[in-house]
Amino acid sequence: MRHTLPIAPQFYVTAPQPCPYLEGRMERKLFTALQGEHAQRLNDTLSKQGFRRSQNVLYRPSCAECSACLSARIRVADFEPSRTQRRIMRRTAHLRRNATSPWATEDQFALFRRYLDARHADGGMADMDIFEFAAMIEETPIKSRVIEYTAPRGPGERSAALAAVCLTDVFDDGLSMVYSFYDPDLVDLSLGTHIILDHIAIAREAGLPYVYLGYWVPGSRKMGYKAGFSALEIYKGGTWQDLGDPAAHRAELHPLSMDPIAEQVARINLPEARPHRD
Repeated sequence: MRHTLPIAPQFYVTAPQPCPYLEGRMERKLFTALQGEHAQRLNDTLSKQGFRRSQNVLYRPSCAECSACLSARIRVADFEPSRTQRRIMRRTAHLRRNATSPWATEDQFALFRRYLDARHADGGMADMDIFEFAAMIEETPIKSRVIEYTAPRGPGERSAALAAVCLTDVFDDGLSMVYSFYDPDLVDLSLGTHIILDHIAIAREAGLPYVYLGYWVPGSRKMGYKAGFSALEIYKGGTWQDLGDPAAHRAELHPLSMDPIAEQVARINLPEARPHRD
């Protein structure tokens, strides 16, 4: 007789920390380890339920004060660039994409440090050294790629200049932008938007229906740009739905909007292990 049993990871909750997106609020995360032979299927399944990956951990916000953080993804087939996004595509048409295995380089780290110093000098990654950076890029038990964007070589230059980098996971239904960074001196190129637009193009070429962007937070200036992409869905109330009017989601900043941890874990759908016979 053939049997299938669900993969049963252990879930934990982090201690509360100051929220990086909403001033005056505390952040708490529900997380589980991502390891072993079932790592890819666990990542695929939980990502469809609002989880994100950080190295070998899957996490989802589970704050006691609010449920503002909403996982966001773009429906590739329905996406239409805005006029502004089309202008960005024309300005960045000279950039070249190079997809590699998840392997950290000194050039990547140098760009990463410049990006942090210019954009997130007081953030949680500000003290990351090259070894921690390498771990972020390379310690992955699932299918990942590093997508590099370079500008053509100028006169007398030995190699193309590295303009942007994105660590990208490959799901069974899409691409997940785990972390991206870019040259802060090229602010006029809107490289953050370019990376997203190019991932939509990659997903379309590969026949993948979604590009996962991480969390969108209503009322957060840092995360507001994601609402500018058409065909955006958010994971809310246990299902994916169209974003609609971004202002309509401000009610999620309510202390009674978060269910108890035990109920959250009980509602998580888990993948099944491979069938076996008695």
